[in-house]
Amino acid sequence: MFTAFLLLGALCSTSLAKVYRRVVVLSPAAADVLHRLGVDELVVGKTKSVKLFPKAVSVGSHIRPNVEIVASLKADLVIASSERFFSKSMAERVGADFYLYNPVTLEEILVHIKRLGSLLGRGDRAKKLCRELEDELKKVKPVTVKPRVIYEVMQRPYMVAGRKNIVADIIERAGGIYVVKAFRKLVRTSCERIRLLKPDVYVYQVGPMNKNPDPPRNRPCLKGIRFHQVKVNELAFARANTKSFYNVLWLNKLFHQWEQSRAR
Repeated sequence: MFTAFLLLGALCSTSLAKVYRRVVVLSPAAADVLHRLGVDELVVGKTKSVKLFPKAVSVGSHIRPNVEIVASLKADLVIASSERFFSKSMAERVGADFYLYNPVTLEEILVHIKRLGSLLGRGDRAKKLCRELEDELKKVKPVTVKPRVIYEVMQRPYMVAGRKNIVADIIERAGGIYVVKAFRKLVRTSCERIRLLKPDVYVYQVGPMNKNPDPPRNRPCLKGIRFHQVKVNELAFARANTKSFYNVLWLNKLFHQWEQSRAR
């Protein structure tokens, strides 16, 4: 928890005393959190991949936001997922404060929920939401034989999730062993490396980053490796938000099914 409190102080350049009223969301993952906090009416701008907030103006993608449109919205807060695509200095130029939303663990998601709740005048709702999500995690059932798990982000080029990806924490909270140890969000890999890691469960996402991948068991280079294959929706599984907690429960049930099939 000490890490979480340190994180609180570093997330934003603003004071908790200020409550924001016009928000531009450049972090698609944060959109779900804002919706669960009940602040839809405060969102005046969003990226084109966000389906929530129908009254908000599209400002382009999170990778290439249109700074002129952002400036025209006269936002007082911009929520971004990386300073690589929209920085704190850019927010200052459009007259807004800057908030970096990029959690890599479930604990950090809870910290962000409370922080955003305070900044947007929904402190009580944020605390209630955190309690609800923590209660969901209490439903996780221990897995006796923990499966070794890999998570594919892209088939071409071949990329898997690293330790700085929320899916690693989801998998381990669900009772699995995430076999990639590199402390990065994305890790370049190969079939030879996957063979050495010997996964019991191979999770692969389908979505914008991994369009129409071949099912792993159909790939010649992975023939002969025995693993349970699981396909997930990228947008529903790989974004760090409240859905991550429900993904833990879903994956926990799947691991139990794997354990039972293994015992047969």
